[in-house]
Amino acid sequence: MDPRCISSPIIASFVSFLLLVSSVQASAGGGSSNGTETAVPFRSAEELLRFQRIKAQLSRIKDASVKMIQSPDGDVIDCVPTHLQPAFEHPKLRGHKPEKEPAGRPRSSGHADADGQDDEEQALPQAWRRSGESCPEGTIPVRRTREADVLRASSVSRFGMKARGGGFARRDSTGGGHEHAVGYVSGGQFYGAKASLNVWPAQVASPAEFSLSQIWVISGAFGNDLNTIEAGWQVSPQLYGDNNPRFFTYWTDDAYQETGCYNLHCSGFVQTSSRVAIGAAISPFSSYNGRQFDLTVLIWKDPRQGHWWLQLGSGALVGYWPSSLFTHLGSRADMVQFGGEVVNARPAGAPHTPTQMGSGRFPGEGYARAAYFRNAQVVDWDNSLVPAAGLRLLADRPGCYDIAGGSGGAWGTYFYYGGPGRNARCP
Repeated sequence: MDPRCISSPIIASFVSFLLLVSSVQASAGGGSSNGTETAVPFRSAEELLRFQRIKAQLSRIKDASVKMIQSPDGDVIDCVPTHLQPAFEHPKLRGHKPEKEPAGRPRSSGHADADGQDDEEQALPQAWRRSGESCPEGTIPVRRTREADVLRASSVSRFGMKARGGGFARRDSTGGGHEHAVGYVSGGQFYGAKASLNVWPAQVASPAEFSLSQIWVISGAFGNDLNTIEAGWQVSPQLYGDNNPRFFTYWTDDAYQETGCYNLHCSGFVQTSSRVAIGAAISPFSSYNGRQFDLTVLIWKDPRQGHWWLQLGSGALVGYWPSSLFTHLGSRADMVQFGGEVVNARPAGAPHTPTQMGSGRFPGEGYARAAYFRNAQVVDWDNSLVPAAGLRLLADRPGCYDIAGGSGGAWGTYFYYGGPGRNARCP
C-alpha cells in the first residue's frame, strides 16, 4: 500500500501511542548515575496497557493499606483490609465473602490432624515479623510490589507468571529449560497433599533463573487445560530482586497460558491470615551441617465448600483457592507431586547453569547436607491423610539434580533431592 494513503486518524493514534510510551518510560524508568533515563522495553501496545493496569492495582493496594511495616530485609508490608485484597477483582469472585474456616480438616490415623491453633509465626518465621510489628485483625499482610519489580520481569505481560510451556513438572523430560527432581503419585483420586520440606538459601546463577521446592496438586492433561495448585519456597531474583528463600503460592487453570500467578500478583487466591505474608522471606532457614528448618505445607479440598485450603504447620490457615477458579480441580486432583524445580536459562550447547536445587548437594550426602521432603502424604476421598504409597521418583538430569528416597519410621515416605547443577557429571 502507498504510505500516502494512510489516513490521518491512524497517524494521530500512532503518534499518541508513541507519546504515551515515552511518557511511561520517563516516569517508570530509573535514572542512571549520569542522569540519563532508562528506557522501558515495551514490546507492544498490549504490554504497555498491561503495565498501566498493574500500576493501577499496585496503587489500589497501597491506598487501601491501613498500616505499613518496614521489614529488616528491605521489604515493605502493607496491611490491607481483607475485603479489599486483590482476590476479589477476579470476575468469578465478585461479591464473594471470605470463608473463615474450612468445614473439616483432614484426619490423620483416625484422629483430627490438628486443633487449628498452631501459630503462623511458629509455623513460618518470616523476616518482616522480626520488626515486632504485626497487621491488625481484619487485614492481611501484602508484600509491596514496586514498579521496578514489574519492569524487571522478562516480559511485562508475563509479570508474576511462569513461562508458557515447561513451567510444570513433567513425567518424561525437561521443557523450556525447566529441570525437575520429583516424587509423584498418579492414577487415583486425590483431595490434597501434605509434606515437610527443609528450606535452603539456594544459589541462583542469573536473574532469568529460579530454584524452588514445592508441592504440586494437579488435574487435567499435560496440555492447555492443565490445572495446578502449588506452594512451597523459592529463590527468584527476577521476581523478588534478591536471593532470599521466600514462601510462595501459585495456581493456573490453563497450563500457565493466561490464568493464575505467583502469590497475590493477580486475583484468585483468598488470604485469611493476618500473620503470613505470601512472597516474604523465610528466616531462619537450614544451614549445612547445622540446624534444619522445616516448612510443613498442607493443601486440601474442603469436602463441604469445595475450596482448596492452604495450611502451614499443624494448623495455621493461610487462605484458599475458590473451587470456581478451576475446571478439573473443581472436583479433585489426579496427580500429586513433591520436589524441586530449576530453570536453566543457558542456550543449547552452553555449559549447564550452576544454579542449585535444594541445598546444592546431591541426595547421597544425607541429613543436614541434602534437601529433603518427609512425611509425604495425600488426602483421600474420606478426607483422611494417608502415606503417599507407591511414590515414584524422577530426576530429569540425574547428573545435575538427583533424587533418592525410602519409607519407614518417623519420616514416613521421604526422599532427599537436589544438586549443584554444573559439575563433572553435568558439564
